[in-house]
Amino acid sequence: MAEDIIRPFDRAIVRRHRDRAAPGLARHDFLLREIGERLGERIGDIRRDFPRVLDLGAHDGAMADYLGPAGRDMVVQCDLSPAMTAANGHAHLRVVADEEWLPFAPESFDLAVSNLSLHWVNDLPGALAQVRRALKPDGFFLGALLGGDSLFELRRCLMDAELKLEGGLSPRISPMADIRDAGNLLTRAGFALPVADSDTLTVSYANAFELMKELRGMGESNAVAERRKGFSRRATLLEAAAIYAKDFADDDGRVTVTFQVLYLGGWTPHASQQKPLKPGSAAQRLADALGSTEQPAGDKAEP
Repeated sequence: MAEDIIRPFDRAIVRRHRDRAAPGLARHDFLLREIGERLGERIGDIRRDFPRVLDLGAHDGAMADYLGPAGRDMVVQCDLSPAMTAANGHAHLRVVADEEWLPFAPESFDLAVSNLSLHWVNDLPGALAQVRRALKPDGFFLGALLGGDSLFELRRCLMDAELKLEGGLSPRISPMADIRDAGNLLTRAGFALPVADSDTLTVSYANAFELMKELRGMGESNAVAERRKGFSRRATLLEAAAIYAKDFADDDGRVTVTFQVLYLGGWTPHASQQKPLKPGSAAQRLADALGSTEQPAGDKAEP
C-alpha cells in the first residue's frame, strides 16, 4: 500500500481492544452472531460451491457456524488479534494477520467473508483489492461492516456532554463507510457485479453504561488515532448518560441504540460473467418501448 494513505485508526489499539475482549466475547457477541447468521443466509442463497473459504476478521470463529456447505475443503480463519485467534475453538486453520497486509497467495480461495471487522481498516479499497487477489477467478466476496449511522445516539450524547462540561470535543467519530459509496469501494478494488445494501438494527440497554460495557466487550471501543489518550472524565460520562436517558429512552425506560450494517458483495472478474452491452447494440429503440417520439440530442423538445 502507498505510504501516503490517510490512517484514521490506530491498528495497534484495534488489536489491543480485541485482545482485551477475547476472554469474555461470548457474553457480548450477539451482534456478531446476528450478522453472521444473515451473512450465512446470503451465502446459502447463491447456487454455487465454495469449497475453500477465507473468514477475514474472524474474531472467535463464530462465522464458521453459519457457512453451511461452504468451506467443505478448507476454512482459514484470520484475525488481527492473537488472543482472539487463541480463543477460537473451531477446528479450522487459524492465522494471525492484519487485514491491511494479507499473507495469502493469489487465487487461494473460492469465497471470502468478513463479519464486522473491515470498518476498522484504514485503506478499505486496498484491503478489498488484496482480498480480490486472494480469490480465484469468479470467486465471491461478501462482507458486513458498520456504517456511518451506527451509534449516532451515543456519539451525540457524548458530544453534548463534552461541549457542556469541557468546552470542546475530543475525536470520537469513526470515518465509517456510507451506503452511497459502498459499491464504488468494490469497483475500485477490481470486483465485478458489485452489490451493496444495508440493514438497521435497534437494540435497547438498561442505560448508557451498559451499552458502553457491551461495546468494550465486543472489542469495539474507540480506536480513532487522534482520540483522547487519557480516560474520559467521570462527570462527562455521567452527563452523557443523563442526556441519553432523557433523549433516547423507550417506554420501559431503556435506552435505544442504532447499528447500521452495510453489506458488500462482489465477484472476481471472469469471462463467463454478464457484461453490459456495447453502446448502440440495442435491438429495439427506447422510444418505441416507451411509446414516445425520439428527439435528437441538442434539439429543443416540443411543448
